[in-house]
Amino acid sequence: MTATLRAVVPSDCDLICKHRHDMFLAAGDADAAAAAMSPVYKAWQQQALRSGAYFGFIAEVDGTAIGGVGLMVVNWPPHQLHPDITQRGYVLNVFVEPEYRGKGIAKQMMAAADAELKRRGVTHAVLTATDQARPVYEKDGWQQTAQMAKQVF
Repeated sequence: MTATLRAVVPSDCDLICKHRHDMFLAAGDADAAAAAMSPVYKAWQQQALRSGAYFGFIAEVDGTAIGGVGLMVVNWPPHQLHPDITQRGYVLNVFVEPEYRGKGIAKQMMAAADAELKRRGVTHAVLTATDQARPVYEKDGWQQTAQMAKQVF
């Protein structure tokens, strides 16, 4: 199945928030799902869409949104693995409605994401994957890294 992809626009804010919410619920993270619908997240999302800091694609079938992928370009210091790279693409909010999963929609969206990052001169990208999604990304050439996180109090 092939979906029609269109660029995200500021009026997609509620849809992106809903996809993010449903993405976290599908991953079993009810707390993150609730945070995705918070006024703070929505305000951040609206500002990022308006400024162009958040861009990406919405997948549609027969005019109905069935998925999406978000992208950002983040300034990043060079390091030994990428000594000449000062920015990274950040892929987030990858979501496909359950009834459309397994039909190549995510692969189509990720190919468009790769092309858009390349068009913007970005040569290295990162994302956070659930255990469920990791095999899908690995088939597309993504590799697990040793990145860790912590809450700073």
